[in-house]
Amino acid sequence: MKRLIIINGPNLNLLGKREPEIYGSQTFEDYLLVLQSKYSNVRIDYYQSNIEGELIDKIQETGFNYDGIILNAAAYTHTSVGIGDAVKAVETPVVEVHISNTFSREEFRHQSFISPNAKGVILGFGLKSYDLAIESFIK
Repeated sequence: MKRLIIINGPNLNLLGKREPEIYGSQTFEDYLLVLQSKYSNVRIDYYQSNIEGELIDKIQETGFNYDGIILNAAAYTHTSVGIGDAVKAVETPVVEVHISNTFSREEFRHQSFISPNAKGVILGFGLKSYDLAIESFIK
């Protein structure tokens, strides 16, 4: 059984409440149950933190013994050299995910410190972006 982990960054704990016109009205915990049911042949673990260093620690902790990391570093995508370096340092492939199309938003969201070292980038498909990332690891 493949082992994947979804790592979500700052403010994604507010999904379902935060800017529903951009992020939707479903909590991530509820959507995670949908993913785990839909992909029952895959072990999907989950971690969320608003703290940059904790995200780096989790990437390092899982980056040598999982089959894939699905990373939505949220705003840290555009500001954290440290998270980008952590992605580069681990062996486990990382797919960068964003719920919104970051290129249709503010200019500063067009830069990613993760993309250069990611297996791929999926953005703009709402929570379905996570499905597409999972599919990239199991196909």
